[in-house]
Amino acid sequence: MAKKTVRIGIVAASSPFERETADRVAALADALFPDNPPELVVHPHSFRRHGHFAGTDAERAEAFLAIANDPGFDALWFARGGYGACRIAGDVLDRLDAPARAKTYLGYSDAGMLLAGLYMAGCAVAHGPMCQDIVRGNGDAAIERALRWLVARDADTLEPSLADGRPAAAFNMITLSQILGTPLQPDLRHHVLMLEEVSEYLYKIDRTMHHVTANSEIRKVAGIRLGRCSDIIENDTDFGMTAEEIVREWCGRSGISFLGAADIGHDAANRIVPFGRRTQ
Repeated sequence: MAKKTVRIGIVAASSPFERETADRVAALADALFPDNPPELVVHPHSFRRHGHFAGTDAERAEAFLAIANDPGFDALWFARGGYGACRIAGDVLDRLDAPARAKTYLGYSDAGMLLAGLYMAGCAVAHGPMCQDIVRGNGDAAIERALRWLVARDADTLEPSLADGRPAAAFNMITLSQILGTPLQPDLRHHVLMLEEVSEYLYKIDRTMHHVTANSEIRKVAGIRLGRCSDIIENDTDFGMTAEEIVREWCGRSGISFLGAADIGHDAANRIVPFGRRTQ
């Protein structure tokens, strides 16, 4: 019996996506799975431009729901981050049909806004590479990791500490901070919370960790792991602490266990973190 072809819908819920980038991802998918490549379908709205965004809010919401609510797709893969997911989150989460709750969602960065709400709605979501990562140095490795997980649930693609069996979730640090206190905030009690950041000042990471660890619900997590904080912006006054020292301090102040490092970040080495308890 022929193997079922996995169908993956690709949506830019935030900033615009490029056709050339989509073509590179599709070519790599064909090369990785020569016997039965996944069918990658980019919603055409993802190539639109409306100021900072991949089309208007209404167009991006329409694109997301067209893939999410279509039972013919096995997964929705976010094309890229940027900014804009929060502007459509309330609309799309209110309009999810049964097929949307039966598929897998993969992304990170700004897509975390939607991953949070989708997880709260009972969907299977994961923090991991997006299509845009192919333009990074060694970006092919990130795309291969994402596809091997989406197509075959390859355990080698996962963040190693998930092997302890505890439920987990992962976010860009500032994205999570902006989610807290809104209707998008998921229940992360007893989860290992993994955080990463990119292109920020250390003082902003400090301010963000103050906000994250002050949240009463976040204080119920099993602990925090710190992913990579990369491309730190140099300030005219040295902050005097590393990102890890900052996170350790705020964990200590708030009574949250600091659990060490996580192999996630805004880079091609970003490992996959399915939300909740690992089942495969």
